[in-house]
Amino acid sequence: MMKFRKITSLLLAGMFFFSTVMVSAQEIDNTVQGKLVAIENGMYGHTQTGALLERTNKLEKDYLGMHPTGTMISRIDNLYNILYDNTSAPSAITQLNAIEWAVTHEVTMNSIQARSEQLETVIEGGPKEGTLKKRIAKLGELAFGGVKIPLVQTSIPTDTLVKIALVTPIKSQELKVGDTIKYQVAEDVMINGTLVFAKGAPGIGTVNKVTQARNFGRDAKVEIGFDQTTAIDGSTVTTFLGEKAKQEMKSVAMAAGATVAGMVLLGPIGVVTGAFINGKNINIEAGTELYIQTKEDTTVFGIQAAAK
Repeated sequence: MMKFRKITSLLLAGMFFFSTVMVSAQEIDNTVQGKLVAIENGMYGHTQTGALLERTNKLEKDYLGMHPTGTMISRIDNLYNILYDNTSAPSAITQLNAIEWAVTHEVTMNSIQARSEQLETVIEGGPKEGTLKKRIAKLGELAFGGVKIPLVQTSIPTDTLVKIALVTPIKSQELKVGDTIKYQVAEDVMINGTLVFAKGAPGIGTVNKVTQARNFGRDAKVEIGFDQTTAIDGSTVTTFLGEKAKQEMKSVAMAAGATVAGMVLLGPIGVVTGAFINGKNINIEAGTELYIQTKEDTTVFGIQAAAK
């Protein structure tokens, strides 16, 4: 029965979501204040109060245990790169994602501090003392049996399918253009034996168009771009609901029979008829699963599956 509900939910999702081309990725706020907020949210899950220098000092103390020399701008840039930049080496977020997945086979959307405490509790019985940098390094040793976390650069091909689950419910009566729709990766995605998307990784979509239900049986319609899906290394991969994803949803529904919950599947892109004939609203619950696909070739740090 549960499997049937999932298939029905998948089919329903395929009815109402039509992706649009993303004009531009969400811009990163590169101001000092913007970067500091990003660091604080990544570290603690919330922003701090007080002067910029005080906030920077606390971040450095908690993560590094020291205050590097240089201007406040350079110090904030250094912290930001440590947490998020994978250019020269895996970032702190990447390392923690790898450790969390190795231990639980899932990643969460919690802060670095909270995730470190949770992992220490699972592995060692409780949170530990020391800087977050040292604690993450110790967790890596415990999780992988060595100092080095087995991360390798991996290319994700265009049109790689990603199964996702909604975090934000879709209710046409409550949505407006520009609203954010949150979702999570529902299943691990491997490329040649390397994990590139982990179950639980977050994604962000945007409502691009809403048409409310009207008379004469005209149903509500919602258009959402599932634009930004987080890879295992914390980087954002551009995604969308394209033809390959729609075909996958159609195949899943067809595996259960052409008629699902009284609805007949017709057409090449998963159009459903026989339901909502009286101009009904859209109400799709959180947890509903569907597929999206990557928009272009992207290189990320992935976890070698042999390290599981």
